[in-house]
Amino acid sequence: MQLRGAYTALVTPFNPKTQEVDEAKLRELVDFQIRSGVDGIVPVGTTGESATLSKTEHRTVIDIVINEVKGRIPVLVGTGSNSTHEAVKTTEYALKAGADAGLCISPYYNKPTQDGIIAHYTEIAKVGLPTILYNVPSRTGRNIEAETTLTLAKNPNIIGIKEASNNLTQIKQICDNKPADFAVLSGEDSETIDIIKLGGVGCVGVVLNQIPAEYTEMVRLALAGKFSEAQAIHDKYIALMKLNFVDNNPIDVKWGLSLMGLIDYAVRLPLTQPSEENKKKILAELQKLGLAKN
Repeated sequence: MQLRGAYTALVTPFNPKTQEVDEAKLRELVDFQIRSGVDGIVPVGTTGESATLSKTEHRTVIDIVINEVKGRIPVLVGTGSNSTHEAVKTTEYALKAGADAGLCISPYYNKPTQDGIIAHYTEIAKVGLPTILYNVPSRTGRNIEAETTLTLAKNPNIIGIKEASNNLTQIKQICDNKPADFAVLSGEDSETIDIIKLGGVGCVGVVLNQIPAEYTEMVRLALAGKFSEAQAIHDKYIALMKLNFVDNNPIDVKWGLSLMGLIDYAVRLPLTQPSEENKKKILAELQKLGLAKN
């Protein structure tokens, strides 16, 4: 598949009383995203709280999303793990379930060398599902260096990278030297336009949960070279983008979605609620944008 455009890093809604996955709300979120015109959807990633989903729940969410999408847009499934064996098994499941690609976070906590990162992704790519690297060193403790990405980009089953390193110099190095069919996607909502200017082709974004139509339009304008128009949308929503990370992702975006009436607020421990101060800031910004339900 060819990656291009805006892909939503989808939250996983839970029932606040039982803490179980709320299937009805999940299906509603998927349909909201599709109606809003996003280019694809990414369930069970970091924003989808994959870290606290059981293996059974992880697979259940994959099945629900693919079933609800019904082929209308691509589904890029979060299949990563710090265990190569587990990442391979999840990728195998996603392939059989009908996913279009797998988004694999680099191994966290065990901090492999760059050779270890290459070996990890090489094993995952053998499954045959198109694989997207995910570099987010603030969470994993280890950067996927540009040379490592460029080495992996030679693998025909590794089709792109979600870059959330906050290192535009590194991202430029990748864009300048990558194969033509290897996609660079922004993993930071506030940097998407800058990354497209460097040669990126889109994003996997958190704020798309709240403003899918608007952010998708911003990405399309930027890809068309209409940067001033894209920047106007960026500037309108930049405060919301930042508030989605003021405590932690997905605490803040889920709180915002609850204020918008799209989900009931529930996260799993060790995640809790935003601070009282930040709750007020999120509400004020959503009211300013006309997005709060009340």
